[in-house]
Amino acid sequence: MTRCLATALLLLLVSACATTNIPADQCPADRQALENCPPTGAIDDPNINEWYRIRSSLTNEELGKDPLQIGIDASIPVKGSQVKLLGSREQDAIRSLVTKVHLIEEALYSVDAVYYIFKADLAGLAIMGAMCDAVKRGVDIRLMVDAIGSMTLSKRWLRALHSCEREAGFIRNKAGEMTTRRARIQVFLFNAPSKSPFTVNRRSHDKLMVVDGFVPEIAKVITGGRNVSLSYYGIKEDGSPNPDTYNDAEILLRARDMTEHRETVGAISEIYFSLLSLHETNRRIRSRQFITGLDLYTKRRERFKESLNQLKSLSRIQPYFADMEVYLSEDWRDADVQIAHEFANLTNRKVITDAANNLANNPNSIIYQLEQVRELDDRTHIRVVSPYLFLAKYYDKQGNLFLDEAQRILDWLAEAPEHRYEMITNSVLTSDNAAAQAIVDMDMAPRMLLGKDYKHVWQREVGADETSHELVGSDTWLKLVNHPQLQIYETGKLDDVALGGDKHYGKLHAKYLIGDKYGFIGTANFDHRSRLFNNEMGFLFESEGLRQDLIDEFERLKNESYLWGSPEWLEMRRQVIEAGGMKGTAVRNQRRIFRTLRATGLEYQF
Repeated sequence: MTRCLATALLLLLVSACATTNIPADQCPADRQALENCPPTGAIDDPNINEWYRIRSSLTNEELGKDPLQIGIDASIPVKGSQVKLLGSREQDAIRSLVTKVHLIEEALYSVDAVYYIFKADLAGLAIMGAMCDAVKRGVDIRLMVDAIGSMTLSKRWLRALHSCEREAGFIRNKAGEMTTRRARIQVFLFNAPSKSPFTVNRRSHDKLMVVDGFVPEIAKVITGGRNVSLSYYGIKEDGSPNPDTYNDAEILLRARDMTEHRETVGAISEIYFSLLSLHETNRRIRSRQFITGLDLYTKRRERFKESLNQLKSLSRIQPYFADMEVYLSEDWRDADVQIAHEFANLTNRKVITDAANNLANNPNSIIYQLEQVRELDDRTHIRVVSPYLFLAKYYDKQGNLFLDEAQRILDWLAEAPEHRYEMITNSVLTSDNAAAQAIVDMDMAPRMLLGKDYKHVWQREVGADETSHELVGSDTWLKLVNHPQLQIYETGKLDDVALGGDKHYGKLHAKYLIGDKYGFIGTANFDHRSRLFNNEMGFLFESEGLRQDLIDEFERLKNESYLWGSPEWLEMRRQVIEAGGMKGTAVRNQRRIFRTLRATGLEYQF
């Protein structure tokens, strides 16, 4: 029997035998002078104690069940929420970073953050600086980064962050009273290769921050495509514009009904983090000063503070901090939302050969939930944005094809002339992944637009000098790529600075889907890696306001794109080849790259 996510975890953890580094009952009467001992008069609050245990690192034995399986089996409720879109405009990118820092600085009880890429640049160090200050105020902090995605992040920075715990304050309850529970900074390395070298390919692609999750009146959640690195936030270290910023999208959420408890969008997101943090192959990162007795991280903690001050002092950034109170008080969209994830990808050992079974046994997966929405929504117009947009084929155990997503879309379009499907993805000009782009241009788009025979010609007979081939210059080609119901757009245009123009188109990194009624926004790229190997997360939503905001964003991106196969698109590819460099070489050899990926099965890794 399924149980609600929040209820399931609460019941399991309330009875768990968790330990704490605050042995309050062992502190003498003059305890305030001793490290870890709460001030005289501190409240032993049972609600804070319960919540504190929920946020502790427990073992599978203590839980009685694999924490990921709890998330897989849970019946996750749809929650009434309010949302804001942080799209791909320059001001949205900057506001996203400012919002994250501001929420940490305003946090009263907790901050939970998990990111695939976390860099020790101005953005990352400023966020850690805000976390360091927060724990001193008595805010309980948890940070998790992916072991591979954040491979370049020195673990000394993470240990330095944990060392801030030495000056941690005591958590207050809702009445503002000091409790006996001392705030912590728990730092996790997700799926560390040292813990499990055989599952190194299973990654947490999450980008999620939850602030004060269990307090309905103030809880905030932010998720989407942006990692923690300046390259996602529109600025350089000195505050000047970064024209090569990733074009991304996130949503900021809060509870709509403040009378709800525990199972608001904030609480569910916090528990989602707890489950992910308890994965058995995660590794805790701890400050070595607690072992040696020496303070090894003074200079790094000073860098946290300097970076935070530097960020807030930038003239380009200051107006956004000044506007935060107004920004967070108005223009929210009402929405019903439901979190979805890919926990089963982390535990299934046969993700490729048994993809059908994995999908069927993971009812909270993004793809599964989108399938359910498909049955509910009598859609006529579908819009999809993804930097690496693949259309999967699923086979059963006997090797029989039971789902071809490309063919299903084509069949749906054939059902009615008013049906329309639009996609936006990267081009060879804007992509940061040549292998993934080869799959898009040599498989996904040709499968959709060219049909079997002409797809073969495009893949095998057309050479690097594409515009000279008779197929590409024919009326047949123009008819095929100008499908009246199906449009595939790729970002970037001929006036890009890389081609001698004066515009910057950045790199597409947003991930969302819009139907007539429902939609999804999150971390999943709709590629093989997101479907099969990574944990991903995001929110399905029903909200006319958010839907319209995303449509406006979609149209803006579309105006910065060319149709796949159009003369302008072909000319852009030709000029990229002519410009040379790594991109030019990749485009020249794109067909060879794709054939190698397909022959070796490596296409599933991109």
